Amino acid sequence: MNTIQFFDTTLRDGEQTPGVNFNTKEKVQIAKQLEKWGIDTIEAGFPIASVGDFEAVKAIAESAEKMTVAGLARCQKADIDRAHEALQNAKHPQIHVFLATSPVHMEFKLKMTPDEVIASIKEHVSYARSKFEKVQFSPEDATRTEKQFLLKAVQTAIDAGATIINVPDTVGYSNPTEYGALFKFLIENIQSDQEIIFSSHCHDDLGMATANALAAIENGARRVEGTINGIGERAGNTALEEVALALYIRKDFYNAQSNILLNETKRTSDLVSRLSAVAVPRNKAIIGANAYAHESGIHQDGVLKNPDTYEIITPSLVGVNENSLPLGKLSGRHAFATKMEALGYQLTEEELKDAFKRFKSLADKKKQVTEDDLIALMVGQAQECSEDYRLERVQLQYVSDGSQGAIVSINTGEDESKTESAIGSGSIQAIYNSIDKIFVQKPELQEYYIKAITGGEDAQAEVHVTLADSENNKQFNGIGIDFDVLQASAKAYVKASEQFQKEAGRA
Repeated sequence: MNTIQFFDTTLRDGEQTPGVNFNTKEKVQIAKQLEKWGIDTIEAGFPIASVGDFEAVKAIAESAEKMTVAGLARCQKADIDRAHEALQNAKHPQIHVFLATSPVHMEFKLKMTPDEVIASIKEHVSYARSKFEKVQFSPEDATRTEKQFLLKAVQTAIDAGATIINVPDTVGYSNPTEYGALFKFLIENIQSDQEIIFSSHCHDDLGMATANALAAIENGARRVEGTINGIGERAGNTALEEVALALYIRKDFYNAQSNILLNETKRTSDLVSRLSAVAVPRNKAIIGANAYAHESGIHQDGVLKNPDTYEIITPSLVGVNENSLPLGKLSGRHAFATKMEALGYQLTEEELKDAFKRFKSLADKKKQVTEDDLIALMVGQAQECSEDYRLERVQLQYVSDGSQGAIVSINTGEDESKTESAIGSGSIQAIYNSIDKIFVQKPELQEYYIKAITGGEDAQAEVHVTLADSENNKQFNGIGIDFDVLQASAKAYVKASEQFQKEAGRA
């Protein structure tokens, strides 16, 4: 069986999702879970893009134990140097160098001739190879590149020292037949004395990202690139959880395996969803809420008789279960700490103290605290610790047949507190109008989404909001988690507003 390497770009390409902005602490938390899931290589970021990206790549490089940590770089020496600086403490570093090769990109974006592009690939891949043992090259917009020129560009990169060739379908233009044939063409025609790994990188503009990635594997690709939940630029990327399950369920067809621990799939998906504030659609393959639900009477009858009639994936395979946690308000600190360690959290003494305090507060309100509750608690704690603005207090006046009133207090940094009041046609609107007055802002509320983290009347609420700036159409996502729906709604709006303020240069 072939072993397919999984290359995750959630923290780089995934962060290009409108409204998604991970901080360094969140990126490290996601990276640790991705390593636990079984990712072979993580693209931690684009080091030269910003100080924040550089620091995040550096932090992930220093924390990763087994997986390779990659940094993205254009064909520019300054980019390559910056990536080398960020990755110098990585146990397994890799650089990912790219340059566009399609006619439209060369003419209008790069303003370079084909000969100049080839010369740049040769110069910069050679320079990258002088600093890194593992060099990956991507001919951007490969699927709209003339085939013979693409072969020339790839061969040039290999001759210059690249041992990994990524073939990106940058704009989601290709289809499985064409994309698979492109891999076959390149693999059959390149010349190399050493082993070359070919990798897929697909976007989902036409809804074929996962199908294209699997077609690449059928035709010789040994690495697949993508993101968790398929997040990313425009319509997103190949959803890695879909490829992982396809290889496992249909190993009879693909004759391939991976290092992915499938029972960590749901936990990984939930973490990315909560930190990105991008909700997973209920009908999403593998990890959607409806993926293992059966509405039809015929289906229900079949499943009750034998689950294999309508379920090709058992819920437990991907970590979907009803596993409850026997911790409650009488549980002690030691039991709590042991459970958090079992869930993969390595907490400092101060973090443990804060987390235990939050747990006890939650346990006073809930009949039963589940693993999902604890994971949500940690996500909420990590977010609040990274926020410049913190929700201090929400007070409501409710009238059943009139306008609602709200008073909101927010800590705006350095122990400065601001309080404003407002009315609205509903409680949520009143809260959000109060927050807008504090920040002196008028964003457009594009999305408001609420879900229960666990079942039952005592479930914690998870609220997602998306704000938009009417002047530039940029989006800002926020998530709030709390036992109280209104409190969670306020937290989510404050989180999104913080990003809105930073974009406007007010924070």
